Amino acid sequence: MKKTQANILIIDDQEDILFSAKMLLKKHFETIHTLSNPKNVVQLLAENTIDLVLLDMNYRIGFEDGKEGLYFLKEIKKLSPKTVVILMTAFGKVETAVEGLKSGAFDYVLKPWDNDKLLESVKKGVDESRKHQKKNASKDSVNTYFIGTSPVIKKAYTLADKVAKTDANVLILGENGTGKYVLAHYIHSVSNRKENAFVHVDLGSLNENIFESELFGYAKGAFTDAKTDTAGRFESAQNGTIFLDEIGNVPIHLQAKLLQIIQTKTVTRLGESKPRPLDVRIITATNLDLKQEVGIKNFREDLFYRINTMEITLPPLRERLADKIPLAEFLLNKMIVKYEKGKVTFDEKALHQIEEHAWNGNIREMENRIERAIILCENDSIKVSDLDLEIITRYEENQDDLQLSDIEKITIEKALVKNEYNISKSAEELGLSRASLYRRIEKYNIITP
Repeated sequence: MKKTQANILIIDDQEDILFSAKMLLKKHFETIHTLSNPKNVVQLLAENTIDLVLLDMNYRIGFEDGKEGLYFLKEIKKLSPKTVVILMTAFGKVETAVEGLKSGAFDYVLKPWDNDKLLESVKKGVDESRKHQKKNASKDSVNTYFIGTSPVIKKAYTLADKVAKTDANVLILGENGTGKYVLAHYIHSVSNRKENAFVHVDLGSLNENIFESELFGYAKGAFTDAKTDTAGRFESAQNGTIFLDEIGNVPIHLQAKLLQIIQTKTVTRLGESKPRPLDVRIITATNLDLKQEVGIKNFREDLFYRINTMEITLPPLRERLADKIPLAEFLLNKMIVKYEKGKVTFDEKALHQIEEHAWNGNIREMENRIERAIILCENDSIKVSDLDLEIITRYEENQDDLQLSDIEKITIEKALVKNEYNISKSAEELGLSRASLYRRIEKYNIITP
């Protein structure tokens, strides 16, 4: 019987389960990996292309709520979105498995499993993985990065190109949603390390209690549940790039540990005394003003100077007016590929609203609204109602200083946008006659499509 070309990973803390599943699957699939410690999945995914993961949902004795499985499911999908995940759970824990399906799992199997059903599920999962790969191939034909023509963003990417060929530490500053992760990945993709791992760590969501074990790793027996030697995120990024997102949120007492790694270029696992050498490019990012944080003693000055050999600031969309429409069209094209749509365009009123909207959430907000719109739109045309934007225009940034006439102008603009520039409906909502509304549109020089 010819085996299917596929890389499959089985994760379970019971050796007999790993052995049984491997014996069954290796008759049908080319490569089978096993892990008894799910924390090692970061390093394994960095080193291998995995088509499908069979993931157990419980790893600690006495804890059978499946939360660990759900956590590692999300980690796998974040690290390798194309990898298909099938959950393994004991009979009676189906509700948790269903929650896993909502979080991106492809299927679940009950333990003890029926061999035929397990094989059928894995084969379907591998087929699904192949579909993802075809989609990714088509996505490769679409530019991965949108830079734009605004001088402020071109300056940021020019700096990125210059620093990418070096190993200098980079600090990326910018508001939420301005594309800090995208810029960090861009730097890695044009660097000499591009063939090695890019490891993203969201420090803002990392619990203090697991900060050291997650980043630095640990030795077997270092603490309760430390069943095997486990590499941390820094080691997983060896010869590649580690992106420490939201570094401004790291508590002051943990900043010294980060500083030591950056200074010595070594990492010491919990429970060990011997440092391990590191060859890792470090990129950090934050939406905070770190100089101000240093001034009020919330951030170490020595760490600040270590991480910002090169400092790159990403501008908010309100400073990139020329890029709003081209960016929207870039994101629309991305969603067309994702949802396998045909030709979809913005109508003129939608384009006008995109240009006028404040976009306080920046690129992230725009991407979210366009994704929603492409799901809802009909007749291959995205309308104002599909975008469902809060009516906030660039004129509203300093409302405390507005005069009565400014408030009237903004109120009229809101009504026009809400009613897709239908004069009759807008006038009715404002309690004006059509003639009165036209006079005010002319008075305030309001542009209508």
